[in-house]
Amino acid sequence: MTSDQEIWASLPVPAFIIDGDDRISDVNSSAEGFLNASRKSVVGHPVWDQIAVDAPLEEAFLRAREQGTPLFVNDVDVGSGNRAPLQCALQIAPMVGHPGSMIMIISPRELAGRMTRGNTVKSAAQSAIGMAEMLAHEIKNPLAGITGAAQLLSMNIAPQDLELTDLIVEESRRIVKLLEQVEQFGNLSRPDFKPVNIHDVLDRARRSALLGFGADMTIIEDYDPSLPLAYGDPDQFLQVVLNLLKNASEAAGAGGGTIRLRTYFEHSFRLRRSDGSGHSLPLQIEIIDDGPGVSEDIISDIFDPFVSGKENGTGLGLALVSKIISDHDGWISAESVPGRTVFKLSLRRAPRHEQ
Repeated sequence: MTSDQEIWASLPVPAFIIDGDDRISDVNSSAEGFLNASRKSVVGHPVWDQIAVDAPLEEAFLRAREQGTPLFVNDVDVGSGNRAPLQCALQIAPMVGHPGSMIMIISPRELAGRMTRGNTVKSAAQSAIGMAEMLAHEIKNPLAGITGAAQLLSMNIAPQDLELTDLIVEESRRIVKLLEQVEQFGNLSRPDFKPVNIHDVLDRARRSALLGFGADMTIIEDYDPSLPLAYGDPDQFLQVVLNLLKNASEAAGAGGGTIRLRTYFEHSFRLRRSDGSGHSLPLQIEIIDDGPGVSEDIISDIFDPFVSGKENGTGLGLALVSKIISDHDGWISAESVPGRTVFKLSLRRAPRHEQ
């Protein structure tokens, strides 16, 4: 017969036993992997010091213990001091025969794949864009011929048929524009790393947006004035923020809306990649809008090439944004419900010797 310990060790999801003082009394091997820490190093420590849950969970946890009832929490970000958050579901229940003790199981959602987005997006972009780059030149040449022929035809046909030639020209130009965006992936140079005041970048982007595509928007600044310098390419950072502001403005439509630019410092935010490497990403930037939101059908793939929630969208803008952040060894994530969409950038701090 299989022992309880064998079952405990074989669970494919992180599991924790929490004593009556909210301290960890045991973890399984999956939990060690989730925390990137050994059982010995976490047992006896307060559970909320080891696990960060983006929800007011402590009171509900206490009620579940007092009432002896299970607690289920869906779609919350759960992380630790050694890794960036993942969207998870939590299942918490009293331990039978152990008064005051609780068992907690963490089930990462499919969005957990964002942990390695720095590698996967780059790989997906390169594979999808690579073939398109090879074909771009050959496609653009005949398109130029088609456009020219349509323009010549338009000079010798009846007025009622001009709509057809205009459509040929318009669609040909749209395809050329798409190919130029595709080629931009290959042409994007490596970042010119230097210390960057991210608030200067945000201010440039804000002023540019209000003078153009975001003229109908209200843009609110919510900055942490003590934020240290970021490390990266200021022009590429500007390209990222402008793209995100433009998306938010387009989502709001002609009626306008509100965008909040928020910055803050999160010392414990650390990216751990699948190869075991990792680094700190303490500088947090959020672009928050009150638009209709992104469809939940595509939110998990929103940074992949050719995925778009906009009619006639190319799906390359956010893929390019993600590639730039990946080239900076940073992290980008998105979450959306109607009335609140948040794009979050997590960036490296400039080395002290360069500040």
